[in-house]
Amino acid sequence: MESLKKPHDTLRCIGLKIAPPRLRVLERLSQGQHLSAEDIYREMYQTDRDIGMATIYRVLNQFEAAGLALKHNFDNGPAVYELNRGGHHDHMVDVETGAIVEFESKAIEALQHDIASQLGYVLEDRLLVLYVRRPSASASHPQDSNRTLP
Repeated sequence: MESLKKPHDTLRCIGLKIAPPRLRVLERLSQGQHLSAEDIYREMYQTDRDIGMATIYRVLNQFEAAGLALKHNFDNGPAVYELNRGGHHDHMVDVETGAIVEFESKAIEALQHDIASQLGYVLEDRLLVLYVRRPSASASHPQDSNRTLP
């Protein structure tokens, strides 16, 4: 999303006033990780003791309503948010570490369209979350990785 180069413009574009908490949440989300409201709160509280959880939730809800942020509810964990950068991607969640790996696969996307078509439907939207475990506990775990597959 090109407007993230200028966070003030991004907020104005979606109809929100410029406010320090909004700018800080936007800055944090623009770093590309999947974060819970609690993650953002803990980080912001270290430098701003006046910030409250209600403010964080309100900002995240405003961002989600405006299409700036995406909210995900993976399994039994807390909701996590990511910046909406456009385009589509899927997720893998490591069931042992909670690491979230984003990936894109043209083959999976085509297969989903084919399945819908074969059953007489047109695919409107899709959501794929794979819950995974590494075969060896000693293998390294990527944190919030992004991968493109065939």
